[in-house]
Amino acid sequence: MERIQFGTLSISSCPVNQYMEKFFESSEAPDAQIETKKQESFIQALENLQNGDLDLLAMPARLLHGKQMEMYEADCQVHGARTPRTPNMVLVSENKIQYQPKSAIILCESKLIRRQLRRSRGGMRVLSPTAFIEIEKRDESLGNELERYSWMEKLRQNNEIDGYIIPRVIYSTLNISERRHTLLPDPQNRGDDHFLPTAYSDLVVLVGRKNYPNKNAKLFSEIEGETVWKIQNHFIGEMDENQLNGIGILTRHRKMSTLMKQAEEHKDLTMEQAFHDLEGEANTNEVLVEFRIETISNDGKRTIAVDRVIPYSGYEIAMIATEKDWRRVIESSKITGIDFFNN
Repeated sequence: MERIQFGTLSISSCPVNQYMEKFFESSEAPDAQIETKKQESFIQALENLQNGDLDLLAMPARLLHGKQMEMYEADCQVHGARTPRTPNMVLVSENKIQYQPKSAIILCESKLIRRQLRRSRGGMRVLSPTAFIEIEKRDESLGNELERYSWMEKLRQNNEIDGYIIPRVIYSTLNISERRHTLLPDPQNRGDDHFLPTAYSDLVVLVGRKNYPNKNAKLFSEIEGETVWKIQNHFIGEMDENQLNGIGILTRHRKMSTLMKQAEEHKDLTMEQAFHDLEGEANTNEVLVEFRIETISNDGKRTIAVDRVIPYSGYEIAMIATEKDWRRVIESSKITGIDFFNN
């Protein structure tokens, strides 16, 4: 039986160690002797990969952003990825977004989601925790992720705010009892609000030495996760932090039947016709790759977006063409004088 030294690097919003433990205990786990080792930092993990103390490292893709050169210099690469399980954020509040009182105070750390909330509903005061502290002239020092969300929950319980946005996995970790409202990418009715996830949300990548056997890495990887990583890395891998924080992006595999049911419910004739021939027969039996990307003006009134649905066999070619379309749309938007990336 092969022995694999498997490292995990986690953050509160993407607890990779928990995800992998669940995988190793499942029937899908590979038939190998796996020794797991929690890593404290990306630098430490790279050193352990280099000296052979680790064979593979599972880590949040968000932590790899801007550090790929360090990975390459350590003679390592991304060998695979695992499909995001809970990429959508949730609103913790007594009321849904559309039923919030006028001037309701909602705290949210993500620039993208603050803008999505403003697009969804006018009249609310959607603030970052830092802005709230400054406005209220509080003497607060925000700690790590769990401490910040615990602080927000206390504010809500004291009726100082009406709600806040939190990653789904942290909501479960803190055992919050208040109602949650998931911010979903698919509106119930066409034209209703939608919330694309933040960049790399809940995406796990598998890093290993360049000469590590790819067949071993594939034992832990998932095809859909690899698609998500390839597309997101192609579109946003070179963005700076300011640009990245304003991007909503979603990649997922879809079944034809599910997509057609959604198109029928929304009376989306374009989608229905795209995957049927003149006789009404489906023109592909492949898995489809859905890709959506958007950025929103600070006031939430204007959105730039590109959506594509492509058969799996052609997604890499379509990815390159779509990225060129995205760049052209962004360049064209500059003539409006609206800054979609700065606060």
